[in-house]
Amino acid sequence: MHWIYYGSRLLARVLLFLFARWRVKGRENIPSQGPLLIVVNHLNLADPPIIGVSVNRRVFFLAKEELFRSRLSGYIVRNCGAFPVRRGGMNREAMRKSKQLLAQGMALIMFPEGRRSQKAQLESAFSGAALIAARNGVPILPIGIAGTEKIKGITWWLRRPQITVNIGSPFYLSPVRGKLTRVELTEFTHSIMGHIAELLPIEYRGDYGGQKIGKRES
Repeated sequence: MHWIYYGSRLLARVLLFLFARWRVKGRENIPSQGPLLIVVNHLNLADPPIIGVSVNRRVFFLAKEELFRSRLSGYIVRNCGAFPVRRGGMNREAMRKSKQLLAQGMALIMFPEGRRSQKAQLESAFSGAALIAARNGVPILPIGIAGTEKIKGITWWLRRPQITVNIGSPFYLSPVRGKLTRVELTEFTHSIMGHIAELLPIEYRGDYGGQKIGKRES
């Protein structure tokens, strides 16, 4: 990995230590090796680096393609372990790259909502995460992050906001017989978001607040 990757992780840790009350719960649930799809709710631009340093593994990210249009920002985010995906849809290159990384036993981070929530509540998700998980048969690690919505304004650091990263247990989607249907993809997406919702305070659950999740597979 590029020095930018390690430098950004160190910087994120320092900033969290100095300017926030950062708490990570459930680190013992993270598989130490093997392919892993990590799914997280999205509240702030700071979420990717915070999740990155909360997970004790080398990680890669799917990031919106707009971040790669500038030569400078593209250079930085690529060397932080990110690669582009079209917001609202999975382009072939993103699918190919995801499959390649998972086949190599890497951990891949996705934000299924595809955008930051403006109300600090879960919003309807796109199906990209479910599609990747179903096609590659990999375990899914749900994470709920709360508190990063308070990182705003030039004086946010004076308040040292409480940021909690709650890591759940890995689970698998049900096996698919034949071609994956749109109905199955929708059900898988709801299942993924329901697992994330379980890890969040009630006021953060939004569109998935009333959803019940069945027994998880380990």
